[in-house]
Amino acid sequence: MHHPRLAAILALLSSLALAAPPPEPPPAPRTTATRLVGFAQDNLANDWRLAQVREMEQALADEPGVRFIYSDAGGSTAQQVLDIEEMIARRVDVLVTSPRDSRALAPAVAAARNAGIPVVLLTRRVSSDHYTAFVGLDDREIARRAAERMAERLHARGQERGRVLILQGLPNTTTAKARTEGFLAGIAAHPEMQVVALKAANYLRADAIRAVEETVAEGIVFDAVFAQSDSMASGARLALRRLGVDPRSLVIVGIDYIGEAREAIRSGEQDASFTYPTCGAEGAQTVMRILHGETVAKERLVPSRMVTRENVERVEPIF
Repeated sequence: MHHPRLAAILALLSSLALAAPPPEPPPAPRTTATRLVGFAQDNLANDWRLAQVREMEQALADEPGVRFIYSDAGGSTAQQVLDIEEMIARRVDVLVTSPRDSRALAPAVAAARNAGIPVVLLTRRVSSDHYTAFVGLDDREIARRAAERMAERLHARGQERGRVLILQGLPNTTTAKARTEGFLAGIAAHPEMQVVALKAANYLRADAIRAVEETVAEGIVFDAVFAQSDSMASGARLALRRLGVDPRSLVIVGIDYIGEAREAIRSGEQDASFTYPTCGAEGAQTVMRILHGETVAKERLVPSRMVTRENVERVEPIF
């Protein structure tokens, strides 16, 4: 029996099927010659962390038979754990990560090692030794040198005391902990200096703006800022200008030495920075040694250099 309405519906469904795009082809299978390197990154909204991934990606791009993938935890510790579990499930040949939380990520890193996957920690550590290699810098020593520089500059200005605001990175990362401890150890030799406030600004400009405004609103007076990243130093300068304070009236010291820091040092709005390479290229070198079956050092430290107005034109920013 002919049903005009049914026939019309069938005709419509047939036309939609013809118009629909073909399904995505499945991903190309990995051959035995392909080696998969996975980077479980903390937060690509942080420009330094994004540059770290891009540097490693570029360093591995010309390596034959190597495929590089990465994930973005979006600043979530729980998501970074899930990303590492996904890398394990995909059987990456080497796992790279910069742990957002040294304790919370330790079991995930250990799980990768127990699954027979070498783990390279890039610039951040976990609270155990269940990893293959660490590639990074000596954060404690950099922060100690930052404290010495700040003391010298305050003394050169004729200030009898220095009241310091510390803008701390992610509190649960080993970098932030070491930079805080190193700075406090550095100023211990200078009783005229004291930390009047320590604010977590999570290595982000927006959080640094909030932290500085909050500190001022609390009536806390400071004449120096130790920003544990130059992104936070940038945020601090923005906040100070919004509050009607000339950043050149304070001693501001940062870490990373990005392009913004170079311009601020040139203009006198920041006193100093310390180079902090992303270690993406150095991490890629370690990865390739592992893939080639070579023995790698448990720890590889990359040097840092202090940058001031005296040498700012001779030292290129890390990005």
